[in-house]
Amino acid sequence: MTTATAHPMDLMVQKMEDFRLPLPGELVEGPIVAIFKNKIIMDIGGFTTGLIGGREAKDNEDTLKNANIGDVISAYVIEGENDEGYIVLSLRKANQEKTWKKFIDAFENSEVIKVKSNEANKGGLLLEVNGIKGFIPVSQLAPMHYPRVNDADANQILVRLQKLIGIEFSVKIINIDKENGKLILSERAAMEEQRKDALKGLVVGSTVKGKISGIVKFGIFVAFDGLEGLVHISEIAWGHVKNPADYGKLGEAVDVQVIGVDGDKISLSMKRLLPDPWLEAAKMYKIGSIVEGEVNRMTPFGVFVRLNDEINGLIHVTEISEDAISDPSQVLKMGDVVKAKVIAVEPGEHRVGLSIKALTEKKKSVKKKKVESEEVVAEDADSEKKEKKVVKKKVVKKKVTAKAKAEKTEE
Repeated sequence: MTTATAHPMDLMVQKMEDFRLPLPGELVEGPIVAIFKNKIIMDIGGFTTGLIGGREAKDNEDTLKNANIGDVISAYVIEGENDEGYIVLSLRKANQEKTWKKFIDAFENSEVIKVKSNEANKGGLLLEVNGIKGFIPVSQLAPMHYPRVNDADANQILVRLQKLIGIEFSVKIINIDKENGKLILSERAAMEEQRKDALKGLVVGSTVKGKISGIVKFGIFVAFDGLEGLVHISEIAWGHVKNPADYGKLGEAVDVQVIGVDGDKISLSMKRLLPDPWLEAAKMYKIGSIVEGEVNRMTPFGVFVRLNDEINGLIHVTEISEDAISDPSQVLKMGDVVKAKVIAVEPGEHRVGLSIKALTEKKKSVKKKKVESEEVVAEDADSEKKEKKVVKKKVVKKKVTAKAKAEKTEE
C-alpha cells in the first residue's frame, strides 16, 4: 500500500488559503528582511511584508538601532496594506502592548513589579512606562518614603517627594484602566506581607534597628522591617527636648526600644536604651543643698532650671519669691542663672524640687535674730541705767537723811 505524497505546490496553495491579512490592533511576528536609516521591512507569514517607519520604529528597547537582518521581531498592526502594498506596523505600540500584558498579568496575579518615578506633585509620584502612565499616591508610599512633615505642609511634602524621583520602587498594581492608559500603584501593598510578619514577631521591650523616616514637632518616626513607629518627644532623651530635629536626620540609622504595640500603632523609645540619670539624682542632689543653674524653660506654674545635660529642677511659682506672684516672668526670665535650695528629690517621678524663697527666708531669719539680739542688748543697757539711777537716788536720800539728823542734833 502506498501513501500519496502531497506536491509542494499543493502545500503552498493550502498554506495560502489558510493565510489571512492581519487586522489593525493585532500583534504579528516575523524576520527582518531590510533595514534602512529610519525604517524596517519585515516578513509576515511569507506572503506579505510590513513596514515600520518614523516614530513607530522607536521603542524603549531601541530595536531599530540594534536590529540585524534575520532577527525575528514583534510588531503591532496600525493599518492594512498601504498604497505601496505594505502592512503598516509599529514597534512602539507592540512594546506598549507587551507592557500592558505584563501589567495586566501582574494585577490579576497580585505580583510585585519594579518601577521608577519621573515626576512628583503634591499628591504623589508619577511615572510612565512605554506610554502607560502610573501614579503612586502619597497614602500608598511605604513608611520609609512617606513624607512626614509638620502640619502636613503641602510645599514641604512636594520637596520630600521630589527627592524620590528616579528611585526604584517595588509596587503592586491596585487599579488598572487600559482604556485611559493609567495605573494606580501601591508600595504599601507590595510590603503588606512583610509588614504582617514583622508585626507578629514584634515584642514589647525588644530593641530594633531602623532608619529615621520623619521628624516632626512632637517626635521622630523610625521605619524598620516594613513597619514604622513613633519616638514621642518625651522618649527621645532623658532631659528636656526642645526640638526633635536636634537628635537625628532623615535616613539616619538608629536603635530604638519597642515600648508599646496597639494594633498598627507602634510606640518606640530612644532614651530607654541609655542609662537613666535620675537613678543617680538622689545621690547628686541632697535635700537642703544649694545648687546653681540656668533657667531654660518657663511655664505658668514655674520655671525649670538646667542642673546638668539630663536633669532639670523645677522651681514652682510659689517657691520663687516671698511675695505672692501669679507669673514666674514677674521675677525671672530665660537665661537667668539662679541659686536655689533643693527641697525635694523624687527619682521615680523624675523630679527635683527647688526653692529660691527658702534661701531668702534663711537670710531674713538670720537678720531677724540679729535685730532681736541687738534689742536684748539695748534692753539690758537700759535696765543697767535704771539700776544705777535707783542706787544714785538711794545715796542721795541717805545723804539727805544724815544732814537732817545733824541739824536736829544742833537744835
